[in-house]
Amino acid sequence: MMTKMKALLLESTDGPEAVAVREVDVPTPGPGEVRVAVKAASVNHRELFIAHGQYPGMTVPSVMGCDGAGVVDMLGEGVTGASVGDEVILYPARQWGPRRDTPAPDFGLLGMPFTGTIAEYICVPVENLAPKPAFMTWEEAGAMPLTALTSWRALMFKGQLKPGEKLLISGIGGGVATFGLAFAVALGCDVWCTGESEEVLENARTMGAKDGLLFTDPEWRKKVGKMTGGVDVVLDGAPSPSLPNYIRAINPGGRIVIYGSTAGNEIKFNATDLFLKSATLLGSQVGDIIDFRDMLTFAEKHKIKPVIERTFPLTEAREALLHLRDKHSFGKISVVI
Repeated sequence: MMTKMKALLLESTDGPEAVAVREVDVPTPGPGEVRVAVKAASVNHRELFIAHGQYPGMTVPSVMGCDGAGVVDMLGEGVTGASVGDEVILYPARQWGPRRDTPAPDFGLLGMPFTGTIAEYICVPVENLAPKPAFMTWEEAGAMPLTALTSWRALMFKGQLKPGEKLLISGIGGGVATFGLAFAVALGCDVWCTGESEEVLENARTMGAKDGLLFTDPEWRKKVGKMTGGVDVVLDGAPSPSLPNYIRAINPGGRIVIYGSTAGNEIKFNATDLFLKSATLLGSQVGDIIDFRDMLTFAEKHKIKPVIERTFPLTEAREALLHLRDKHSFGKISVVI
């Protein structure tokens, strides 16, 4: 019986250069858990933050990664509803709790505080399993969970996006934003984007965006309202520099959904721009298992899957993280186990 496996291990909080593929013990599922032989995972920006120690209650060493898909290979005591050999995609978190509007205090993601997916095996509660979408490759399924779920909840549960509405995606290119574009186009919405380069904006147009603006353009705040004719919903993961630029383009009753703070935490804007339009500023994080299953159902219906920018083998998982930091521009970065 195999007792050791390869995994991407965070050994210190000195940045992504301090992570390495190491041999660790193969886990055994506890009561109510299953073990999954991981076929593919992916890297997200949260791994970069974690590598720098930017997570409450950090523990090292720790196996990284919250996205994964694979095959069930062992059942823990009392498990029902799963069988050895099932092809599954993993809900990327644990312990959401009973409320739909917000997670419980002990909620957390795989890869910190719970053990991660960039490994040959992982044990998770049986409730974390969903059938792998048959139209996806392992690379695609393994790159989907966190960003697709975050995008789905932000737009559909928090933003209450409806067919025919106009959406602005601030900062197209990353996983959450590209899924947001795909979901909104499939829903029947008109979508505009801001991005860092003309190449990124052209990729967005290819996916169905009406048009886009460079957020490096100092005049973009004057152009966004004219370009869109006013927007109903905004999806934004870096609101610190961007929100003041688009807030006047919000339609009455509009919703701004913030799901991250990758460009800083402080936001300055005029309160009148918000309340005189009866607009709403919303925060959103990840999503519960209901969101996850609803998202997968929608993706299956419309054949929505990740845009894979590049794929790395597990032995080069550190290089995948460095690629995300230094060279990433559009879509997801897959790690094949």
